[in-house]
Amino acid sequence: MSVSHDDVEPVTDHVHENSWSVNLEQPAHGDDRDLVVAQAIDAIEHTASGNHVNLVTHGEHGHPETYLYDALEARGDVTYDYVEQCGCGGHVVRVQVQ
Repeated sequence: MSVSHDDVEPVTDHVHENSWSVNLEQPAHGDDRDLVVAQAIDAIEHTASGNHVNLVTHGEHGHPETYLYDALEARGDVTYDYVEQCGCGGHVVRVQVQ
């Protein structure tokens, strides 16, 4: 069953003036790789310059290099590092906003 991106609660509603983590491991994320990418970008856009956001991605999609890194590189205003795979199967990518 496909879920409209409009039906999924936003990951945040304000700009974070500190470093933070976003949970992209909800069931809707497991069903929709595009939702993971869209909400990851939204999280980055809601992170103030000089801070980072840890993107905790759903394990269903495998390593984020296969679907997320191109979107991060396309921004041009971030650097990112793979942190680790979680015990639940998800992955953590730290994105520094410049």
